[in-house]
Amino acid sequence: MKHLIAGALMALMTLPASAQDMGDDGLHKQPWLRDTFKDLPEDLAEANEEGKRLVLFFEQRGCSYCAAMHREVFSDPEVSQYIEENYFVVQMNLHGSTEVTDFDGETLSERDMARKWRVLFTPTIVFLPESVPEGQSAIEAQVAVMPGAFSKGTSFDMFTWVAGKHYEKQDETGEDFQRYHARMIQERNALLPESEHRFD
Repeated sequence: MKHLIAGALMALMTLPASAQDMGDDGLHKQPWLRDTFKDLPEDLAEANEEGKRLVLFFEQRGCSYCAAMHREVFSDPEVSQYIEENYFVVQMNLHGSTEVTDFDGETLSERDMARKWRVLFTPTIVFLPESVPEGQSAIEAQVAVMPGAFSKGTSFDMFTWVAGKHYEKQDETGEDFQRYHARMIQERNALLPESEHRFD
């Protein structure tokens, strides 16, 4: 019997991180996800105190695209460390019943808030500014939304684009996210042999 238990424990330890780090709610977990009361004004204040940017990360149970992002993007130490150092990430359940308080004062369940913010599928990542004008909702105040699962390069570039406040500079520089992302691809490829060039 002891051998069976030891074997089961060893098998569990060898599973990929994405298979182990699943919460009771069926959502994938990362060490940088914050467990909060989902009061967004409070979360924003705490993020600002830490010098980080607030991000809302919508997932749902059984989401294969979410699983792929956790397995292929967030498992990368560079990406994970960057998010942990620069972002205050609050996970939202597309079909959840936990109450969320929006910046405009409205309190709704996660699923109803998702409808209010027009979040239709998962994963969806909503990036917030450091201050939200009075009366605005999170979706009205957002500086960027990443709707869907993207590759490591695209995801990492979105996080660096927001952290660098390039959304404020794009009118001046003419470099929106697509142009910024293309430049980052070129810079990464310049460090690689041509046979290893990537386009994401």
